[in-house]
Amino acid sequence: MSKQQTKPIARPAIEGGLSPDRLSLNTATVRPQWSLQQCVDGCLRHGFGGIAPWRDKVQEVGVANAARIIRESGLRVSGLCRGGWYTAQGALTLSVIDDNRRAIDEAVAIGADCLVMVVGGLAEGSKDIAGAREIVTEGLARTLDYARTVDMAVAIEPLHPMYAADRACVNTVKQALDICDQLGTGIGVAIDVYHVWWDPALLPQLKRAGKERILAFHLCDWLLPTRDLLTDRGMMGDGVIDLRGLRVAVEAEGFDGLNEVEIFSEQNWWRRDADDVMRVIADRGRSCC
Repeated sequence: MSKQQTKPIARPAIEGGLSPDRLSLNTATVRPQWSLQQCVDGCLRHGFGGIAPWRDKVQEVGVANAARIIRESGLRVSGLCRGGWYTAQGALTLSVIDDNRRAIDEAVAIGADCLVMVVGGLAEGSKDIAGAREIVTEGLARTLDYARTVDMAVAIEPLHPMYAADRACVNTVKQALDICDQLGTGIGVAIDVYHVWWDPALLPQLKRAGKERILAFHLCDWLLPTRDLLTDRGMMGDGVIDLRGLRVAVEAEGFDGLNEVEIFSEQNWWRRDADDVMRVIADRGRSCC
């Protein structure tokens, strides 16, 4: 049975909000609390439509076992996090290419809609961001060569400019789409509201991307104030992002995938009972998204 045949058809969003079956749990949201099996069980218990594992959760139980757990659950896999990190050595290395090939294989094994790419920032001691972007483009091209042979979509996730030095030198949807235009088919973008909500060019770039290249949509919120730029994301509705407006915008361009909730929250949500977190997510999906 093909990957396409095993995935449920996405249902229309409820007017005014999202029902739980339109949500996918990114395992980072309950990273300290739950294993992959617990994440799957929690999604089923709370009526979520899908899951998006990080590779650490997959590798903890082994790829084959992770694939079995997810397949038997019937959950859709909105994405696998993450590939990329092309720039760490200041040049593209065989070890990085091999790791991205393994990430593609893992994404195929668990039936993911796409492999999400956090592409990497500056190498230690470097100030050459243009050179870093050239390395990223080359790395993506080589990864894509393999991904096409196994029918796995590659999704560049542009990260907020505050991460340009250490995590991702691709920081806007425009930059990501420029790379997509250069590389051709099989590659698109993962739109994470935390990273792109501020961009005045966002809406026209979503239109430019269209259905074929909007491969994933991630939800959380931007808190004011933010205590930590990595691990203080907000629950939907607790911050300043127009979540419903952005969700409607991606759907207007044809996106019909699951809405993936990805919240890094060391001081708040990671300290709570995970079932309580899931209940709040479901409630905020209806009321805020």
